[in-house]
Amino acid sequence: MQVARFLEEHPGVERVFYPGLESHPQHELARRQMRGFGGMLSFSLKGGYEAVRTFLPRLQFAHRAANLGAVETTVGPPATTSHVESSASEREAMGIPESLVRYSTGIEHPDDLISDLEVALSTTLARS
Repeated sequence: MQVARFLEEHPGVERVFYPGLESHPQHELARRQMRGFGGMLSFSLKGGYEAVRTFLPRLQFAHRAANLGAVETTVGPPATTSHVESSASEREAMGIPESLVRYSTGIEHPDDLISDLEVALSTTLARS
């Protein structure tokens, strides 16, 4: 939740997809059905896929991986992981923006993850 709230407020992030946030369209349903909201979220960066390509290598705690189920924090864009076999136009038709980043928080402290994200996002914004 701390990571999702941080991302929601960051000027380099276009949108955060996390059912624990009140801004999520299914938040009320998730609140009724879940005891917690889990560690999986996704967010869309301002600047499109180029921003994603700049952002990902700057993360120190999140490991780039296609598999998002591990104890360590993992990250990956659908364009090169889960939906790599789909074209950009097919992903667009499915509602998956090229600027989307899937992020699965691990056992690291949220403050460390937020600090890592801040550095990577700030560097990405500076390059845009």
